[in-house]
Amino acid sequence: MTEHSKFEAIKHAIDGAPRNEYIAELHLQIIKYSDSLQSMTGKEFCEALGIGPSFGTEFSKMKKIAGRLKKAGLQVEKI
Repeated sequence: MTEHSKFEAIKHAIDGAPRNEYIAELHLQIIKYSDSLQSMTGKEFCEALGIGPSFGTEFSKMKKIAGRLKKAGLQVEKI
């Protein structure tokens, strides 16, 4: 998956989420693509998606927790 298509997929998923589930979907998408997002900063992530910079904190939190979830058996391809 190209960088552009990855961000298109993330954007499509969060834009399609119900209003009260936007943040939860953002979290899931960050976890799903965490391996390919490791070198990215929160600021870069937000800019790539065109979302507010305040979501950079959420991005950092989810990157940190993704590894633990995978070690516990989470299969990100099922997200």
